[in-house]
Amino acid sequence: MSLTITSTAFAPEGAIPTLYTCDGKDRSPPLAWSGVPAGTRSLALIVDDPDAPDPAAPKMTWVHWVLYNLPADSSGLPEAVAPTDLPAGTREGLNDWKRTGYGGPCPPIGRHRYFHKLYALDVALPDLGKPTKATLEKAMEGHVIGRAHIVGTYRRD
Repeated sequence: MSLTITSTAFAPEGAIPTLYTCDGKDRSPPLAWSGVPAGTRSLALIVDDPDAPDPAAPKMTWVHWVLYNLPADSSGLPEAVAPTDLPAGTREGLNDWKRTGYGGPCPPIGRHRYFHKLYALDVALPDLGKPTKATLEKAMEGHVIGRAHIVGTYRRD
């Protein structure tokens, strides 16, 4: 069984409902995972948009959420998870709004893709403070033993 990540809020490659965006309540979608590999000591989650600012001419990847040290035995996150309700031991990193927590889709133009990437790690990472995506990825190097992703899309009306 391989690592998988799903959401009851949107199908793979499907539209993310407005509720989970800056045009709605900007709450995190429910996420579930299974198939965590044997030997996993922690999980990390990165949500990002490689289509910023314009899918026709992307210039950067915009980071929406950074979590690490999710317990290996966790099976997902509920909708609108508050920092105080994250699984014990979970740490938050900085998104591209320079804050912790989830920041929903808010594309300036076109339909963007939002990658919800889950990583199984063979270590629990040290306290990285509030790492950026790049800092977390560097800390994960050589420790990823499984990965999965689900992509949702969003276009503002």
